[in-house]
Amino acid sequence: MNNVTKTCVLNILRSNNFLQRSLSTVAPEIRIYEVGPRDGLQNESKFVPTDIKVELISKIVAAGIKNVESASFVSPKWVKQMSDSVDVMKNIQRVPGVNYPVLVPNLKGYETAKQCNVEEIAIFPAGSEGFSQKNLNCSVEEGLKRFKQVADEAVRDGLRVRGYISCVVGCPYDGPIHPKNIAKITEQLIAMGCYEVSLGDTIGVGTAGSVRRLLHEVLTVAKPEQLALHFHDTYGQGLSNLLAGLEFGIKTVDSSISGLGGCPYARGASGNLATEDLVYFLYGLGVNTDVDLVKIIEAGRYISNFLGKPTESKVNRVISDRFTNYRDIVKLASCNCS
Repeated sequence: MNNVTKTCVLNILRSNNFLQRSLSTVAPEIRIYEVGPRDGLQNESKFVPTDIKVELISKIVAAGIKNVESASFVSPKWVKQMSDSVDVMKNIQRVPGVNYPVLVPNLKGYETAKQCNVEEIAIFPAGSEGFSQKNLNCSVEEGLKRFKQVADEAVRDGLRVRGYISCVVGCPYDGPIHPKNIAKITEQLIAMGCYEVSLGDTIGVGTAGSVRRLLHEVLTVAKPEQLALHFHDTYGQGLSNLLAGLEFGIKTVDSSISGLGGCPYARGASGNLATEDLVYFLYGLGVNTDVDLVKIIEAGRYISNFLGKPTESKVNRVISDRFTNYRDIVKLASCNCS
């Protein structure tokens, strides 16, 4: 064995040892927070009727996902796709043990959401001034004040409150975002009563390195169990960013059926990390998800067929119909031939 070959072998062994150490910190169970019916559909130009949205939610739940963000009570003037949110929430067949959270921008939206018997709401400040002005028409500070009013009402009413922070790594208007800014907003959201803060790489510019730097800072003000990871796959970095985040012991991951998504205020941003790809990825890590990948693939094909466009999920594209048992796919994902 020559010196070059020896060096290559040693590098591979070191890499494997590093990977094993990294994976040892990944939680044995990961909570999947499905955002497709809201975040995934909000940017679609083709209006999705209420019955299609309700059926999509039903299929996602049937696959075993216990958290499905189902609607958004924003102004129909700005997000027409969510104009039927009241009807969606009133027509879904709620399954015991399943959480159907909704997005709420202000007190007016919160009052409407309350009429739909919701148990959890989400508030969504931006991590940058430029994006806050485009998305919320106000500064970051003013946005946080508005959301505190909503959170205070929800906590008094006994509802769970989740926080999103958009553009945690980079902003289409302001460029790179300093991790200290995100840590400060995270701390404020937790102080408002948010049980969890989802860190969103809205335009998908993050890398494993920038995600690690972000989390090193945010975890000075929050515990891993108070955080969720929300990655868009614009640059194809979604899964590598996810693994970098999971190394810190975070147990909740946002994803979107069929990789749907994008943002009307973030030019060039593509869809979210696809739920099908996430589940397959976690199978390979030996992480328990309790999600049937065959059924979640069927849900992805259902909505993609309606929209008349190919799925953004790579797993959904390549898994053939011969895999009718999710255990067969578990074996495939983990290279387990036994």
